[in-house]
Amino acid sequence: MTTLAQETTRRTSGAPGDAEIRRHELAAFLRSRRERIAPEQVGLPRGRRRRTPGLRREEVAQLSAVGVTWYTWLEQARDIQVSVQVLDALARALLLDPSERAHLFRLAGAADPTPATTCPSVTPAMRAVLEQVEPFPACLQNSRYDILAHNRTYGLLLCDLDTVPPEDRNCILLSYTHAEWQSSIVHLEETQRLMAARFRATMAGHLAEPAWTMLLERLCKESAVFRAAWDRHEVVAHRTKRKEFRNRHVGRITVDHTDLWLTPGTGPRIVTYVPADPESRERLERLQQIAVRRATATV
Repeated sequence: MTTLAQETTRRTSGAPGDAEIRRHELAAFLRSRRERIAPEQVGLPRGRRRRTPGLRREEVAQLSAVGVTWYTWLEQARDIQVSVQVLDALARALLLDPSERAHLFRLAGAADPTPATTCPSVTPAMRAVLEQVEPFPACLQNSRYDILAHNRTYGLLLCDLDTVPPEDRNCILLSYTHAEWQSSIVHLEETQRLMAARFRATMAGHLAEPAWTMLLERLCKESAVFRAAWDRHEVVAHRTKRKEFRNRHVGRITVDHTDLWLTPGTGPRIVTYVPADPESRERLERLQQIAVRRATATV
């Protein structure tokens, strides 16, 4: 019989027992989520002979586009490899909310590759802070440069950010693939080179995480300029920097970029752009007014 002390040691030591515990927790979680979903919720007929509460295993497999045997093994806590793509499909098929989705990926020991539209760091208080610093542009970013939240001025600074799909709201991706974003950066070539170097330096701590490798693969696939910058193996640390933007609404703006870190490491941070001169401040005030009018018109 395993004592409580032994079980605790197994859980905290990363020994094989820990992986087995996770598999059983994952299996139980999948069963519980499957059993709570009525067939009608996912467009399936109930039928007259249904005895299983919620969905059947083969129905979840069908909705997730995975094999029935493979999914059955997953619910039996067998030692099989689960890709992030399959986890994403299961999360959608089982109608998981953001907290449940995060729990699923944690139990599977995987990083969610999809930038979250909701994030624990994006609290109502944090959104209020972003609004209060206006007319200064500000946003909340994670260490992978995903834009998790932004104020209205930032939303019109480099492009109309609200028209960009949430999964594409990543500063590195936009600086290498989005034409309007690129045209708004005065010193584009230098900016692209520095972003690739910062990304390489930060990624050193995330080399095995699927979300990071998938972003890297996408950048290499979609931008020859990024591939060339990446192949130079340059690294540079984060630092305060003066930036110049060419905004299509109010003209040229010069700002000082500052990161306000929310954790001890290089994790989530508030990015702020403070005007470097009176003219830039006046133009940011006008940009905020434009953003406010747009927001009011859409209500």
